[in-house]
Amino acid sequence: MAFNPNEEEAVALFLARPTVETYSAVFRLLAPRVQAYFRARGYDAAAAEDLSQEVMLVVYRESRRLREKGAFQPWLFKISRNVMLQDYRRATRRPQIVEITEMESSAGDPLAGLQFAQWMKCLNDDERETVMLRYVEGLEYHEIAEVLGIPIGTAQWRIFSSKKKLAASFGHGV
Repeated sequence: MAFNPNEEEAVALFLARPTVETYSAVFRLLAPRVQAYFRARGYDAAAAEDLSQEVMLVVYRESRRLREKGAFQPWLFKISRNVMLQDYRRATRRPQIVEITEMESSAGDPLAGLQFAQWMKCLNDDERETVMLRYVEGLEYHEIAEVLGIPIGTAQWRIFSSKKKLAASFGHGV
């Protein structure tokens, strides 16, 4: 019977023993999440896959440099963000916010996808990225601060002010 670790177990095993075998489990579990990160930021499936491959290669090559093993998730998203910023510079274009059809397929509820896309259009780029890291990627405030290279108070303020802006635009049901 094959050993199928969960994400946390696979990452811990890979960081303790970075081999091709332990990496393949991490890749299998995290590459789809990294692809979703890029898709949620407007990349098509092929570009998201290419960029996620780039991210996962950095993870494989640089994992020994990770000082805090418990900081793997924010480190992964920081790498993802850096790869995305490099792509912006290379392509001299910036992907637009998620297409409504993409949100529909990932959320399972077409109205939720439409509503989310409308909400995101009301926010500026910094607010949008912070909100997506918090509510789409599920990161904690300190992890968001690490990914974006900002103080934790700034991350908290961006979430607070974004929610306030959304409530003012769409009513109290936000």
